[in-house]
Amino acid sequence: MNALVNKTATFINAGLIDYKAAWDYQTELFNTILARKNANRTTAAHQQQPTDNYIIFCEHPHVYTLGKSGQQQNLLIDETALQKIDATYYHINRGGDITYHGPGQLVCYPVIDLENFFTDIHRYMRLLEQSVIDTLNVFRIEATRIAGLTGVWVMHAGVPKKICAMGVKSSRWVMMHGLALNVSCDLTYFNNIIACGITDKAVTSMEEILQQSINMEMVQQVLKEKIATYFEIEWI
Repeated sequence: MNALVNKTATFINAGLIDYKAAWDYQTELFNTILARKNANRTTAAHQQQPTDNYIIFCEHPHVYTLGKSGQQQNLLIDETALQKIDATYYHINRGGDITYHGPGQLVCYPVIDLENFFTDIHRYMRLLEQSVIDTLNVFRIEATRIAGLTGVWVMHAGVPKKICAMGVKSSRWVMMHGLALNVSCDLTYFNNIIACGITDKAVTSMEEILQQSINMEMVQQVLKEKIATYFEIEWI
């Protein structure tokens, strides 16, 4: 564990932000945390400094992102079609396959040093999932996990549908990327991909399940509280 464990975190609501700008910002924070960890390795214990933690909430303009282990063919449209629907595409450095981000989707990027909390990436992913499940329960949506599949799912019209996708990157227990919860996004954009590389399951949103408009700020507040509870975070 770190010589100076730090369970505080800075909360950042970045609003609607270009995907590349958010990725660059995450990377900057990620590299800063790594640099401090590296410096601490060669510094006397009494001179070491704690690493920082950040939780970023945002939404993105229409964009498709393919994880490092994903398959290019899971993007079903070409560059010309992307331009027609005002969407961009990035092959990025998180785990997982292809997914969509867009307005009305709550994206959460924890850029944290997991050594401040625990050293177990499986536990990390399950706690993020549980934070989302509990958030959905507050809005009277019964959500669950599916064995062997990452993310959060709901049964809708007798069919399991993904409502929250997840994918992360880690290095020396420093984390980036995170989760995307479909609140009120345009689900037709998912028709252009094989979401997460899964061919036999559909996607849904809170708005589709509840058949009513959803207040994004309320969802953000609940998810923020759930994440703080499970990770024992003190906001600064």
